[in-house]
Amino acid sequence: MALETGISTLVDEFIAAGRPSVRDKTIAERRAEYIASTVLAGETEQRVDVKDITLEGMQLRVVSPLSSSGNLPAVIYYHGGCFVSGGFDTHDNQLRQLAFYSGCRIIAVRYRLAPEHVYPAAHDDAERAARLIAQHADTLEINAARITLAGDSAGGHLALVTALRLKASSNWQPSQLLLIYPMLDATAHFESYTRNGLDYVITREMLLTGYDACLTTCNRLHPEASPLWRDDFAGLPPVHIVTAEFDPLCDEGEALFARLTEQGVSCSCQRWLGVIHGFFQLGGISQSARDLMRDVAWRVANRR
Repeated sequence: MALETGISTLVDEFIAAGRPSVRDKTIAERRAEYIASTVLAGETEQRVDVKDITLEGMQLRVVSPLSSSGNLPAVIYYHGGCFVSGGFDTHDNQLRQLAFYSGCRIIAVRYRLAPEHVYPAAHDDAERAARLIAQHADTLEINAARITLAGDSAGGHLALVTALRLKASSNWQPSQLLLIYPMLDATAHFESYTRNGLDYVITREMLLTGYDACLTTCNRLHPEASPLWRDDFAGLPPVHIVTAEFDPLCDEGEALFARLTEQGVSCSCQRWLGVIHGFFQLGGISQSARDLMRDVAWRVANRR
């Protein structure tokens, strides 16, 4: 299938610029460019309440529907950014829209980034935040029995690893996982890394340099570096995986669906056509992004 029109224009501009390499940019430049790209997310949703809080040292952003009351279903959301960038600012509109369309409380986690903080810093922050949020469910006015773990890209990776850590420790489990084009395999094993690795803005190089920065002390096949290859998925809650047709990560997301299913986990997977890695944040130029937002919101609101 051809690229969506708005995304095709974005890709054409990237190619015409000579496919700029992230190796020519500092981490500060990568972070600034990610924030600048939020203009592509569309008009900012205003019909929500946004509060930044600190819970036992963890920085969280709580986004709620207006006039919400009582303990709502919740999403603990981990942002993407290849482990080196991203935060509340890059995902502000997605968090707002998800809260508005789902009617649920969205709690985003600020985790430590590489290269300043390498593995297991982000993973430890992701797990600790999930535990704290569940422990303080009443204070946060959320229903502890209806907490979804979700994330995009590196955030999808962190959501999966967090759920596995919680399961291994016999701690509480989320009601479901929503993984949006998750980073799962630091070895870049699959063919989509070649097929979609050069032209589609979020390149093979960008993804792998994120792993380089994060995994300085960790083997690429470590079970928390490449969780795709794990054999301990049984017992996880239901999982929904989103993949993108022109994404270097497309094949590994679909391989995760197969491995989860083989290990007895209730799992679904949808490949979105005509789109690239990161399209969830392109609601201003992509109809698929707008449709995905409503789909994710429906899954959050209707999971019992």
